[in-house]
Amino acid sequence: MPNRLSVATSPYLLQHADNPVDWWEWSDEAFAEAARRDVPVLLSVGYAACHWCHVMAHESFEDEATAKQMNADFVAVKVDREERPDIDAVYMSATQALTGQGGWPMTCFLTPAGEPFHCGTYYPPTPRHGMPAFRQLLDAVTRAWRDDGERVRRSAGEIAARLADSAAAALPPSAVDPDSLDRAAATLTELFDERAGGFGGAPKFPPSMVLEFLLRNHERTGSDSALRPVVLTCERMARGGMYDQLAGGFARYSVDAEWVVPHFEKMLYDNGLLLRVYAHLARLTGAALPRRIAEETAAFLLRDLRTAEGGFASALDADTDGVEGLTYAWTPQQLRDVLGDDDGIWAAGQLTVTDGGTFEHGSSTLQLLIDPDDPERWERIRAALLASRNTRPQPARDEKVITSWNGMAILALAEGGAAFGRTHWVDAAAEAADLLLRLHMVDGRLRRSSRDGVVGHAAGVLEDHGSLAEALLALHQATGAARWLTAATDVLDIALEHFADPERPGAFYDTADDAEALLHRPREFTDNATPCGSSALVSALLTASVLVEDPARYREAAEAGLRGAGTLAEHHPRFAGHWLTAAEAMVRGPLQVAVVGADGDPARDALLAHTRRIAPGGTVIVPGEPGAAGVPLLADRPLVDGGAAAYVCRGFVCDRPVSTVEELTAGLGLRP
Repeated sequence: MPNRLSVATSPYLLQHADNPVDWWEWSDEAFAEAARRDVPVLLSVGYAACHWCHVMAHESFEDEATAKQMNADFVAVKVDREERPDIDAVYMSATQALTGQGGWPMTCFLTPAGEPFHCGTYYPPTPRHGMPAFRQLLDAVTRAWRDDGERVRRSAGEIAARLADSAAAALPPSAVDPDSLDRAAATLTELFDERAGGFGGAPKFPPSMVLEFLLRNHERTGSDSALRPVVLTCERMARGGMYDQLAGGFARYSVDAEWVVPHFEKMLYDNGLLLRVYAHLARLTGAALPRRIAEETAAFLLRDLRTAEGGFASALDADTDGVEGLTYAWTPQQLRDVLGDDDGIWAAGQLTVTDGGTFEHGSSTLQLLIDPDDPERWERIRAALLASRNTRPQPARDEKVITSWNGMAILALAEGGAAFGRTHWVDAAAEAADLLLRLHMVDGRLRRSSRDGVVGHAAGVLEDHGSLAEALLALHQATGAARWLTAATDVLDIALEHFADPERPGAFYDTADDAEALLHRPREFTDNATPCGSSALVSALLTASVLVEDPARYREAAEAGLRGAGTLAEHHPRFAGHWLTAAEAMVRGPLQVAVVGADGDPARDALLAHTRRIAPGGTVIVPGEPGAAGVPLLADRPLVDGGAAAYVCRGFVCDRPVSTVEELTAGLGLRP
């Protein structure tokens, strides 16, 4: 008999709809039921592509005896962290405070008032590695609640108060200037893994935003020490097992420090962020490898994550039929079975598929450590292996269309498509943006997600507004269409009205002032797997400030936001990549280039293509006819001698217009 989750919009919740656990969705009614019964709330938070979430579900939530115990002694609430990042943030802060670490599945025990008193992550069905069995934990919590309930409630209240105080804290403001950015870059080069690329040890996550900052720092300073970590990290990630050598696209992270064995889930946000980095690196260096990876990653997004409605699905699962890597790993014999002995042996050597295996049970992930010496043979073999792999069981796809993650994909496709002349990338980005504006904007307010063309109930959080605004501004620049600028400023105005901290200029909460009240109102300063909402919004505000007629409001908020993050950016740059990326744009002005000319004018097209190819990251570039309606950057920008021209500005100071690519290169301060 399906439980209450059978009517959920979240694929993760639907995965648990047939559990014998009497699950509730997060709701006032669930907490009222806990108060009526005088039992704790058992909060379980995860997401659809999470391997250990699936493991715990199979071991415990599908077990009749465990479910009976949960139903008798708790009100069980299931939350999709991707659909409700606000709830996840509040209780992840509690989990980290109480245990010193976090992760998913997250398991928290709460009072009926929502106050946490015990938190953890995965619990096994039997005692293991120092962890109690899940049912042992349930017994212990139930006894504590029944025998010492007053102390438990008092402790939960104290924990909640400390978490609220911590959430209200702010970093001291600090100047954001070229010197501080250069110090942040120097810190990152000291932390860089010179042997394998990346930063830190295993597990190793793709440092997308840090790499984007270092690219921009190199473009401003010419520093080879800033460029080297980007080149090496991008090469090692692309050649390792974390990258899908057959179909393109990156897995979420590598379980080792060498990028060999991935955690196999493929997330939309990772691939959007990495597409941006590889496209930027390819544009800057002209190197073949980053260009190929950018092209293949974009192809993966358009082929494997695009939904019927024109948006982008959230993820491909880590597991296939409950087994990690089942779709992706190979043995030498499997290669020979598909390719024959000669090609199979050759492919095994090219792809580091060994008899002992680099993964589990003698199988190997596919790596391409050097470019094959016979490209035609490799392309034939790659196509054959992919065709064979497509006959295997495939990982499930999380069909949720998340506003912020789609924003990251739209931004990368719009920027990369404009730079590489890939109009179909830009078209796909525009289609996804149209879907978000049409479906996710409800009664003038942004929603978090949809599935199968049906919008969810969860309100959009700050990262949704910031990432969508960045994406819409990128589309405005890629197309010159005024409607994208109008839509972007609408989103920014909503964010400034409902998310700004009235007591701290430039500071923002992650939830709106009229959102559901949680244990405390969360705010996140650090960039982690994705840009935090504040850094995404500040980046969008900065870009918009040079695109609108009245820039002061946006510019002041952006500058104040960057000052508020200055201490984090300089002293902990690994967790401030998007902040630093925006700061690099700010110290440049940002640079702006208005390219004017008649539609279809080859001279305008040549100036525009050259600008997009050579302009530093963060440059605001808008094409169009002089004085195009609704495009302030083109106002008062006439043709020069009746022909196309480019206007280069820094901040609010503009150079004389130029009409040749040589003059444009010099105007941007670049070497020809």
